[in-house]
Order: sequence, then structure tokens, then C-alpha cells
Amino acid sequence: MIVTLTVNPSLDRTVELPGTLVRGAVQRAAAISQDPGGKGVNVSHALTASGVESIAVLPGADNDPVMAGLRSAGVSYANLPIAAALRSNITLTEPDGTTTKINVPGPPLDASEQEALISLLLNTCAAGDGGAPASWLVLAGSLPPGASPDLYALVSHAVRRHFGSTAPRIAIDSSGPPLLGALMHDATPDLLKPNAEELAEVTGIGSEDELEADPVLAVVAARSLIARGVGAVLATLGPKGALLITAEGAWQATRPPVEARSTVGAGDSSLAGYLLANVSGAPPAGCLRQAVAHGAAAASLPGTTIPTLAQTDPGAVTVTEIAVPANVSGTEFTRAAPTKEED
Repeated sequence: MIVTLTVNPSLDRTVELPGTLVRGAVQRAAAISQDPGGKGVNVSHALTASGVESIAVLPGADNDPVMAGLRSAGVSYANLPIAAALRSNITLTEPDGTTTKINVPGPPLDASEQEALISLLLNTCAAGDGGAPASWLVLAGSLPPGASPDLYALVSHAVRRHFGSTAPRIAIDSSGPPLLGALMHDATPDLLKPNAEELAEVTGIGSEDELEADPVLAVVAARSLIARGVGAVLATLGPKGALLITAEGAWQATRPPVEARSTVGAGDSSLAGYLLANVSGAPPAGCLRQAVAHGAAAASLPGTTIPTLAQTDPGAVTVTEIAVPANVSGTEFTRAAPTKEED
């Protein structure tokens, strides 16, 4: 079983435009849809769609539209009831795949609600088959107003303290203060899933464009995180594919371009693909292959549509091992890391 935590969930409304977005103009939508969202929710949704048991943990009232959406999609969840309604985000997609997102702040969570959410998470992680704890815990997305910036660190330490040697492996997919807070407080995850911008942000090595253009430099940046105790780095590079870096090696995966309809949730689907392969016993290269296959399938679907395993094509993905020259350190690209946070 794989458990996900989404502290700042949302109802994602996607508007498909028949042409290019024109600012200040009146345009008619070609289609509109809404789905339960938030990075962890998306991961649980993608795992469930591919036949892997997953439970999404999140705040929100029983009658909130996000919970209704999870029930409709058949996604198992454990919610902490709160008084305020969850946020609603808007995504505009154009025929060429250009995506414009408008994310709003979520309802605040006070200290007692944060503690209750962690308690709910611990109970959920212990509810696996035969009483065994979950195999993975995914901490994903932004934090709502009022949440401690080191919340993911607090959660990671609480889980490892509670379960000891049987603790689930922890994956983190976030940016800005939540990600930096986790790493600065020694909550080194077993898996970190940054995109190129986030990898540059958290390491201070290179820029988004430089890391996407130079996979060796991206590997160097990721290895700086491995040296700090991170178990593995799954770095998604958009149309350039993805990298997987561990203490044992580094691999790059590419595939022929797909006709992108919406990039919303593609990174979340990539993480789900990796985890799906991992719990099936695949080697690192196989996990990376499925991650890219899942991400590409998500990008080819409209709005926030979640791909199933049958809709992915891992056979189209090419995986190669990357050898980094000993004289490449990445220090010439080091810069001060910003603290931008994305929802």
C-alpha cells in the first residue's frame, strides 16, 4: 500500500480552449472538467487507476466537492474534517499544450489541525495488509496558510520515530519552503522528485535551462543531494525526459515527443509510474522507464485526466546509463538558491 499526504488539496477546474488564449477577450470553451487535485491526490489517483492500492490523506469536510470527486473516481482516502471549504484552482489549456494555471491559497491549518492530520496519517500508514505499514509515503505539494514551513520534516521524523525499522519509505515532491524546510531539518527522503527548476533551486547548481540542456550537470546537481543523505533523485526534465540518480548510478530516459494536450499532473503521474514499478520489484532503470511512460501518457490526455497503466507505452522509452567525468563538479554553475514555492 502507498499512502499520500496532500496538505493543500484542491478542486481542479480545467477549461480547454479551442484556440490561443487572448488576454482581455471573450472566448468560448471547447470543454470543461473538474477533478479532485493536489499533488498527493493525483499520485493516489494514478496509482489506483493502475491497480495499485493507495490511500490519500488530506484535510477537508466529508461533504467537500474534493471528497465527492475522490469517491466518484474510486480513490480511497482518509480525511481530517475542517470547517473551511477547500480551494478551487483553474487551469486553461490551449490546443498546442500550452497550460496556464491559476492557483489560489487553501484554507489555513492551525497547529492543532496539523497535529491531528499527522496523527491521522500515522494511523493510515499502519493500516496495510496484515497490519504491516505502508511501503511508501508520498509527501507532495504546497502548504496552506498557517502551516509550518518545516511540516514535511516534522511528518518525516514522526513517521520514522513511530514505525522505526518498519517505517515506509518516504518520497517528497514539492518546492520552495516545504522542500527546503525538509532538507534543512534532516528529513532526507528515500526519493526526491524535482523538475529541472526545482533541482536548480534546491542545489544552487545551474538554472532550469542549463540542467535541461546538460544531463551531466543535472546528474552532478542530483549527486549533491545524494551526498546529503537523499536516497534517490527522480528529476523530470519535461520534453527532455527524466533522470534517476542513486548512490549506485545514474540513468537518463527519453522517448519520442507526444502531442501534448495538457501538462497538468504529468509530473505526479511520473512519480506514480516510478512507485508502481518499484513496488512491482523493477530495477532502477525499469522504474525510470515507467515514470517517463506515465508522464508522457498524462501529457497526451486532456485536462487533469489520469492515465491507466494500459495507456502507457514503456516500450517507447529509451534508458541509458550516464557516466559523469571526474573533473565535472558543477561548482562553476553554483548560485544562491531562491525560495520560490509553487502549488
